[in-house]
This record gives sequence, C-alpha cells and structure tokens, in this order.
Amino acid sequence: YAMLLSLVFLIVLVAAVVGFVFRHEIKANFETNLNLALRNYNATVDQHSDAVDTIQRTLHCCGVQNYTDWEKTEYFAQRGIPQSCCKSQDCPEGDLKDLSKAKAKVFVDGCFFLVTSTMESKMSIVAGISFGIACFQLIGIFLACCLSRHITNNQYEMV
Repeated sequence: YAMLLSLVFLIVLVAAVVGFVFRHEIKANFETNLNLALRNYNATVDQHSDAVDTIQRTLHCCGVQNYTDWEKTEYFAQRGIPQSCCKSQDCPEGDLKDLSKAKAKVFVDGCFFLVTSTMESKMSIVAGISFGIACFQLIGIFLACCLSRHITNNQYEMV
C-alpha cells in the first residue's frame, strides 16, 4: 500500500513540475487553439463554437486579443461579430458587421488575456489544495510503513 501511495505521489509531483515548467507552451497552445476556433467558428451546434460563445459570455470579452480579431474570419463576412460578444441582448446584425459601430455594442477586450489571468489567479488555490493532498499522501505512506514494520516485527512473537 505504501508503494502504491508513493507511486501516486510521484506521478502527481511529476505532473505539477511539468505543468510549471511548460506553462508558457501551454499558454501559446491555448492561444493557437483559440485563434483556430475563431477561424472555424459557425453558429451551428459545434463544440468549439459553443466553447467560444461560453468564454465570451462568461468573461465579457470578444476575440482573442480584441474584438477586431473577428474581422479576419469567414463568419464576420457573413454575419459580423457573434451575439455572444454583445454587451446587451439587443445587438442589430447591421451594427455587428461594422467594426466602428460594433465597438460601442460589444466587449472590446480580448479573451486570451482574461482567460490566462483568471487561470493564474486561481493557480494559488489549486497549488494549496494539491499541497494539502500531497501532505495526506505522505502521512498515509508513513503510516503504511509503520504498520508494515509493526506486522513484520510481531510475526514471530510467541503467544
């Protein structure tokens, strides 16, 4: 049991170190995928499009760096900026096709910075919970070793 707990502890430790070391690559990969999701955005039922809409509605942002990122997409040529970028529920489609009019009606901040800053602000909470779980695992390893030693020492005791 102690060996199993030690293995789980080492896996979690390696995952944490790898996540910390490659955090910049994770950010770059996220930005690339967010740009790809914007380019392939459509209003039909699509996981990536739903994810973009959810991020934009929840964080009150629009595009990757800012709302003008939508200008480079096929969706913008057809329908303009998506409704999920609107500050209010009533955004006319004509206003969403014109970037100068849309600036007053949509969120102007980009989603990439808001998502990464939100993740970084929550990282201390995740690290604290992980540290607490690691401490419990170390206590479990110690107690399992003590129990094993006690059983081994008392195996040949005369009754």
